[in-house]
Amino acid sequence: MMDYSDFFKKATELEAAYPYQRRLASQTWPEFLEIPTGLGKTAAVVLAWLYKRIITHDPETPRRLVYCLPMRVLAEQTEANIHHWLHRLGGEAAEIPVHLLMGGEEDLQSWTLQPDRNAVLIGTQDMLLSRALMRGYGMSRYQWPVHFALLHNDALWVFDEVQLMGAGLRTSAQLEAFRREFNVHGGARSLWLSATLNTDWFKTVDFAPHLENATALRLDEDDLRLAGRRLSASKTLQAGNALLNAESKKGNGEKYLSDLAAQILSVHEPGTNTLVILNRVERTQELLRLLKKRKPDAELLLVHARFRANERKALNQAIQHTPPPFGRIIVATQAIEAGVDISAKNLFTELASWSSLVQRFGRCNRYGEYAEANIYWLNIDDEASAPPYDYPDMKAARGTLQNLTNARLEALPKTTGKQPATDVLRRKDFLDLFNTDADLTGFDTDISGYIRDSGTPPLFVYWRDFDGMRPEQSQPDRAELCPVSISQIKSHLKNKDIAAFAWDTVEGSWKRVGPNNVFPGQTLLLRAQDGGYDNELGFVAAHKPVVEVLPHREASNQVYQKDPDSIKTIPILLEDHLCHVAAAVKQLFAVLQLPQDKAEAIVTAAFWHDAGKAHPIFQETLKSIWNEDDPQQLRLWAKSAATARHKRRYFRHELASMLAWMVHGEKSPMHNLIAYLIAAHHGKVRMSLRAMPDEPEAPSGKRYARGIYEGDVLPPVRIGGKMLPQTALRLDVMELGIGEMGPSWTHRTQKLLQEHGPFLLAWYETLVRIADWHASEQEQNGGNEHNGQ
Repeated sequence: MMDYSDFFKKATELEAAYPYQRRLASQTWPEFLEIPTGLGKTAAVVLAWLYKRIITHDPETPRRLVYCLPMRVLAEQTEANIHHWLHRLGGEAAEIPVHLLMGGEEDLQSWTLQPDRNAVLIGTQDMLLSRALMRGYGMSRYQWPVHFALLHNDALWVFDEVQLMGAGLRTSAQLEAFRREFNVHGGARSLWLSATLNTDWFKTVDFAPHLENATALRLDEDDLRLAGRRLSASKTLQAGNALLNAESKKGNGEKYLSDLAAQILSVHEPGTNTLVILNRVERTQELLRLLKKRKPDAELLLVHARFRANERKALNQAIQHTPPPFGRIIVATQAIEAGVDISAKNLFTELASWSSLVQRFGRCNRYGEYAEANIYWLNIDDEASAPPYDYPDMKAARGTLQNLTNARLEALPKTTGKQPATDVLRRKDFLDLFNTDADLTGFDTDISGYIRDSGTPPLFVYWRDFDGMRPEQSQPDRAELCPVSISQIKSHLKNKDIAAFAWDTVEGSWKRVGPNNVFPGQTLLLRAQDGGYDNELGFVAAHKPVVEVLPHREASNQVYQKDPDSIKTIPILLEDHLCHVAAAVKQLFAVLQLPQDKAEAIVTAAFWHDAGKAHPIFQETLKSIWNEDDPQQLRLWAKSAATARHKRRYFRHELASMLAWMVHGEKSPMHNLIAYLIAAHHGKVRMSLRAMPDEPEAPSGKRYARGIYEGDVLPPVRIGGKMLPQTALRLDVMELGIGEMGPSWTHRTQKLLQEHGPFLLAWYETLVRIADWHASEQEQNGGNEHNGQ
C-alpha cells in the first residue's frame, strides 16, 4: 500500500504534505475544516478522498465527491487542479471522471450514466444546490430526479469558502440534517471548509442538534511551524485615497473611480500583479474603462461572474501566468477573493464583511515571496452603496481595520460576525419539492431564496444569430452560457426592440419573455444583433455592438410530447428491449448492493417499464416509417427511426405501462413501488396524475390524462417470457379517495415518499432510468442481441 506522503507528493509535486493533510487522509471525516488561505485545503480534501477510495478502500468514504463552490471562477480552477493531480497519479486515479456542472447540454447525461463508478463532480452552489433541491437551474425538469438522486446518495459534499455562501450555507446544513434523518444509499456526508469559519452559522432548526457531536480539523503546532513563512508574510495595511460616499458616487462614481485609478497607477510596480477587488460588477467595468483610457503599460484584466464560459476560461488562464515585464493590473469582484491561486504585491479592496476581507488579504503576498507588500482598503461611507454586504457588518470591519497596521495571516482577528438572516429550508418545504410537476398555473416553487441572497447571478443567457420572433435554435453549449442577475436582464429588456426567448418543454416551442416574467434558474436565448455583451467587459445591459456567436453543437430541445429515446437508427423489438433493460439493472446491482426486495422490485419495473409502448398510438408513430403492407407492421416495437409526434397530444407510454401493471401486477408489498418506478422512468409522470392544462378532452366524457383515455386497449405483450393478455386501461386512480382500483395515485405516491424517504425513492427510479439508457446505447452499438431487422 502506497504511503499517503508518497501519494500526495506524486500528485502535487510538493515535497511534503502538511500534517493536517495527512491527518485528514487517515482519520474519520470531520464536519469542518478550518485552515488559513493558501495552505492547500482543496488538495487536502480531494487527495484524502481519493486515497481513501482507491488505496485504503475506506467503507465510510462515498464514491462521489461533490465539490461545491460559491463562484464559477473557483469551480473552473478547481477542475483544472484535480485533472492535474489525477493525471500525475496515473493508473486507477487517471480513470476517474471529473465533471464540471455549469449548465449547457453537456451536463444532462454525461455524468449520470455510471452511478457505480468513483467520480468527482464540481459546480457552483447555484448549480449544485438547485439540483439537490429537485429544481436544477438551467436544465430540463425531466432530468431533475436523476441529478437529485446521485447528489444525495453515496456522495461526499464539500462546501468550500463557506463564508461566501450566504443563504446556501443554511440550506447545506439543512440538507445534511435531512440526509441523516432519511435513509440514503451508500452513505452521504458533508464537509465545510473555510479560513474564517464560525460554527454558529450552522445552527439551523434541523442541524443544530447535530452540532454537539460535530468535529473540526485545524492546524496543530507542526502545521504552524511548517506554514510559518506564509502565515507571517508582511502585508502593510492602510486606507486608500478613494472614498465611496453619497457625493463621490454621483455620475456612476466618476470621482471615486478617478481617485482610485490614480492611486492604482501610482503604486503599481513592473513585473508584479496589482489586484483591485470591488463589490459590484458595474464598478469594475467602469474602472476598467477608465484605466484603459489612461493607457498604462501594464496588462489590464477584468474578472467577474458575468462572462461566458468561453471568455472566462481564457481569463482564468491569463491570471495564472507570470506577470509580463510591465506587470498586470487585475480588476475583479468577489469572484477572485477565494480559491484562486494568485499573489499580488499591491492589493486594493473595498470595505466588506470581515470574513470576506480576510479572504481577500490572502491574495496579497500569498507565498511570502515579497519582503514587503501593501494592502489599501477603500472606505465605503454610504449605506446605499453597501450591497451585497450589510452595512453594519461593514462598519464592524472598518473598526477592526482602523486598529491594524499589518494584515499578516497569523495576526488577523477571528471571524465573530453572524450570518445574515435568510430563508431556511424546512422539512415540509423540502418534501414538497419532490413533486416535479409545475402547479396549475405553470409555475414552480421559487427556490432562489434557499440558494443565494446575493452574489453570483442566478439566470443564464446565450446569443445566437437569427432574425424575427421565430428562433429555430437548439439548447446552449456550456461555453455559450453567461450568468446574469435578474436586475441586469430586466434592464436589458426594457428596450421593447430587444427580444429574449425561453424554451417551453410542454408546448415544444420558443416563447418570448419580457422583463416582468424572468426568474432564477431560467435560460434565455438572445439575438446577437441586440447586443448586451462585450468580450472584455462581460454582460453589459443595452450594450449595442453585435455579440460574437460562438460555435455550438445542434442539440435537441426537450419536449414533453416527444420520446427522443425511442428515436433510434436501429429498430428494436419491444420484448427485446424490456429484457435488455432488466439485464442492465442486474449489471448495476453487481456493484451497487441493494436489499433483495428492493432489487427485485427494480428488476420487475425494468421488465414492465415500456409495456405501454404496445399502445396503438405509440405503435402507429413508430411504424410510420414502413409501408402499410410491410411485415414489420405486425410486430411490436420499442424503438424506430420515426421522428413524428404522437397523434394524441401529451401521450405518455409510461402511464399506459403503469396502468397495465396496476391490473396484472403481483399484489405484493412492493406493488405500489413498482408502479411508481414504471411511471417515473422518464421523469414526466411521477407524484401526481392529472390531465395537462390544455390537453384535448377524450370523447364521450371519458377520463383522460397524458394522452391515455379510459378504456384504451393494449394488445397482448410478452414480458420476461410471460404473455401479458390484452388489457383495457382504467384511470380510476386519478380520482381522490378510494375507488375500484384502490387508493388514488396521489395517496400511493405520498405513502411511498413517507415509507422510503425522498433520497431512496429517487435513487430507485434513477436506477431504472440509467438501466434504460445503458440498454438503449448498447442496442445501437451492437452490445445486445436483437431481432429488430
